[in-house]
Amino acid sequence: MEFFTRFDPESSSSLGMALVVSSATPLLLLDEQFVVRAASETFYRTFDLHIDAVVGTSLFALGEGEWNKPQLRTLLEATANGRAAIDAYEFELKQADKPDRALILTAHALDHVDNDAMRLVLAILDNTAMRDAQNAVRVQAQKNDALVQEKQVLLQELNHRVANSLQIIASILMQRVKIVQSEEARTHLREAHNRVMSIATLQRLLASNATGAVALKHYLNDLCASIGASMIADPGRLTLKVTADDSVMSPDQSVSVGLIVTELAINALKHAFPDAAQQQCHIDVVFASTGSGWVLTVSDNGCGLPDNHADAKPGLGTGIVNALAAQLSATIVVTDNGPGTKVTVSHVATIVQPAPTEVV
Repeated sequence: MEFFTRFDPESSSSLGMALVVSSATPLLLLDEQFVVRAASETFYRTFDLHIDAVVGTSLFALGEGEWNKPQLRTLLEATANGRAAIDAYEFELKQADKPDRALILTAHALDHVDNDAMRLVLAILDNTAMRDAQNAVRVQAQKNDALVQEKQVLLQELNHRVANSLQIIASILMQRVKIVQSEEARTHLREAHNRVMSIATLQRLLASNATGAVALKHYLNDLCASIGASMIADPGRLTLKVTADDSVMSPDQSVSVGLIVTELAINALKHAFPDAAQQQCHIDVVFASTGSGWVLTVSDNGCGLPDNHADAKPGLGTGIVNALAAQLSATIVVTDNGPGTKVTVSHVATIVQPAPTEVV
């Protein structure tokens, strides 16, 4: 707040006092000794002072001396001597039995002619509410940070417990494989074990990305490396390779894509290479974004589709893949890979067309 006012010798006092008294902002008119010559009504109300205790009293003696601060005195002296001006001095007002106040002070010397006495106008802005609001925001932010950290710790503990539980389930299944006599039962138990281990791998890979986007290249590489390590006995004969671009997905979508890849890869490992003597067997997982969505393919160079493929009853793995694809709004196409089989899972983003504009 600035004041650029020149008064003539006969009217400067009355006009200066009128300016101060009528102000909606707490104002003080001070003389060269920093004695209060006039004060606005808002000053009296704001600081709960009576006019008799203000006018004719030094600024530094107001109240119980709470305005008597060396730095404020120095700044006012420099302003009175024309060496400086107080534009926004932050002042902490401490009054007995009252909450501390955050004030912003502005002081300027009024222009005067040679016969006029020097006068200072001191404007006071009570910034307490703003300061308290900022402090409240800061405290709330700190509480939010603490809450986030607490939830992260709980999430890590949950992930740890889930991983342990999956490992226990997998171990129990493998123990049952050794006990049961039926080869069919052993086959089903091994399939269940592989699925549990796949879910455990997904859980481990996604645990560190629970709240952020998942980079599919790294994710699918780690997933297929885990599948290959547990199911490929001779890596020199059979390879499981991943080719992916730099696409990212949400954790929920990544889980679905990972489970689809797991089911298709396990299915190829189980059925595509019945000839143990076949060499240079490979399964290829490819993921790429397109201009309107994404495409995932899992292909092999194995024995290909059986003759009765169209009439065969879908198995558990097929049902899982179809359900996951439906969650992703994706379509599945199974084709001959010449040699082998190729499964293509495609997602095309839905584009909402604007309603046609009616021409009148």
